[in-house]
Amino acid sequence: MPRRISLQGKLAAALALAAGVGVLLGAALTTWLGEWRLAVLLSLVAALPFVLWAAQRMIEPVAQLLRGLTGLVDSYRDGDFSISLATDRTDELGDLTSAHNRLGSTLREQRQGLVQRELLLDTVVQNTPVALVLVDAGNRVAYANLAARHLFHEGRAMNGHDFLSVLSQCPAALRDAVANGEDALFGVEIDGAEEMYHASQRGFRLANQPHRLMLFRRMTRELSRQEVATWKKVIRVISHELNNSLAPISSMAHSGAELTRRGDLARVATVFTAISERVQHLHGFISGYASFAKLPAPRLQQVEWQTFLDGLHEQCPFRFEGAVPNEPGWFDVAQLEQVLINVLRNAHESGSAADDVQLSVLKVAAEWRIEVRDAGPGMSEQVLANALLPFYSTKRSGTGLGLALAREIIEAHGGRITLGNLERGGLRVSLTLPAAAR
Repeated sequence: MPRRISLQGKLAAALALAAGVGVLLGAALTTWLGEWRLAVLLSLVAALPFVLWAAQRMIEPVAQLLRGLTGLVDSYRDGDFSISLATDRTDELGDLTSAHNRLGSTLREQRQGLVQRELLLDTVVQNTPVALVLVDAGNRVAYANLAARHLFHEGRAMNGHDFLSVLSQCPAALRDAVANGEDALFGVEIDGAEEMYHASQRGFRLANQPHRLMLFRRMTRELSRQEVATWKKVIRVISHELNNSLAPISSMAHSGAELTRRGDLARVATVFTAISERVQHLHGFISGYASFAKLPAPRLQQVEWQTFLDGLHEQCPFRFEGAVPNEPGWFDVAQLEQVLINVLRNAHESGSAADDVQLSVLKVAAEWRIEVRDAGPGMSEQVLANALLPFYSTKRSGTGLGLALAREIIEAHGGRITLGNLERGGLRVSLTLPAAAR
């Protein structure tokens, strides 16, 4: 291994050599000319080329190394970590070159690992059934996976497209779910069949720029399984309720027959009264479920919003937001009133103060949008996904028919109902109705 000589040593040797040459030359010229001042001047002039040559020899390797390092840094900036510098120096410049080569090797290994992780992540994201769309502050699509391209753009690439322009070709329910900017459950028709989706949106900063990530999860299969489980549950509930009523009725009928046989007619009236009460209870129970299955077609008519809202407020209080529309609506008064009373009561039962239950009516394009908002705890994702199913209820004494019946009524009007949690807390129920007869 060659002996290590530092830059300081090399510089000191060069300066010592230059000084020695200058002294010897000056002494020789002084002896020859006899005038030391002239001799010193001539020696300096004569030594200058040598000094310049020595400086050039010492500076040139440093300059070459700096040029090499500049090119190396440019390569790093461009993402190319495959370049290294060759050197046979054993001084500090050699140490600096070796350190940069080790840095390049480390960055190259880290880059390869990062690329592998990116490929794995992209494979997972591209093949997930959840549609994923990432848009920037200008609503330009920064990323969209395969499921999103099939849902929004017929399988074509979306990167760089204006997401609002892409949405303009999509079903209205999908546009509304994106426009709300909140978690929501909605249905769209795909290939002649209705598919249910759960949408969630979150904002964050990427590369110090605001972005919005939207996820659309198909819930049809999960909801179908839940619907089967719900029907099994309702059969058990109906069977239980029928048994609870029929068994006492059978027992009391037997008791009534026995009392009649004995001639104790005074007690027979009490038995028949009890039987009548059980029959009335059973009739009310069956009627509640029958109302869901036998919903009449809506009787559409023009309705003044102010008159309708005044009547609704007398039955269930709320705080109206915005201005009451002057243009009349087009709906079945009794059915829409039934829907809104149910939704408003749910809002009050969420624990919201009376003033926190808000209702608004807004015309958007050719549709009316009625929104009810509360300040309660909202719904979990599971409840949000199942809330519109028949007989699904989180209340101990609930029948699970309120929101399901509301959905049936709104869809019979040609509209939609969506549920979503508010960012500030609380639940938003959005009803969309046609603005005129279709």
